Amino acid sequence: MLPGLLCDARMFAAQRDRFPNAVAIDGFGEVDDLVKMARIALDAAPPRISLLGHSMGGRVALEMMRLAPDRIERLALVSTGVHERRPGEAPKRHALLQLGRTWGAETLVDHWLPGMVAPDRADDMALIGPLHEMCVDAGVDTFAAQIAALLGRPEVASLLPTIRCPTLVMVGTEDAWSPPAQHEQIAAAIPGAGLRVIPGAGHMLPAEAPDAVNDAIADWLALRPYTDPVSDR
Repeated sequence: MLPGLLCDARMFAAQRDRFPNAVAIDGFGEVDDLVKMARIALDAAPPRISLLGHSMGGRVALEMMRLAPDRIERLALVSTGVHERRPGEAPKRHALLQLGRTWGAETLVDHWLPGMVAPDRADDMALIGPLHEMCVDAGVDTFAAQIAALLGRPEVASLLPTIRCPTLVMVGTEDAWSPPAQHEQIAAAIPGAGLRVIPGAGHMLPAEAPDAVNDAIADWLALRPYTDPVSDR
């Protein structure tokens, strides 16, 4: 399991409880390149893997698929995107970074995190408290490196039709950062992919709706890896 921006293995606490043999990368620290992140994860992984990426981790998962498709038995893309850099994206990310440089990680996270969850969960401290602590622990320098990685991301949309393993695409209905329509397009572009839309959850889906996410993961893990990429689609 691969976490997203400012996140680490704590994002997947509920998944690790349900699936004790699962391994979560404990964040990517100050690595400023998605391909480097992918190589780090591949070096740490067993020869064959079922791979789940959340948010930025989904983009890392796709780079792992590009680098080593024969090692990946299943792929899950959660609350993520495949679009290239959009107009205005860099200034918005750099404005947050400047806020952090000026006032510290807590202020950065205070401004960034509420929009990452469903609106009616923004004041739910049982949810927000642990997420806030995790993101503040990552720090401003990690944010700087990881937004550099995201802003320099490779083109990936053309990779999707080449994926030949059971693929789950999952998103929350309240995800304003990477909305359901975006995931519908991703699922449509990957041969045989399944789409799961989780009601009432935002971008921090694994923490917001752990039971629904875990049930979807269980179904995904039950899928037999393709033996013939063409006939098994």
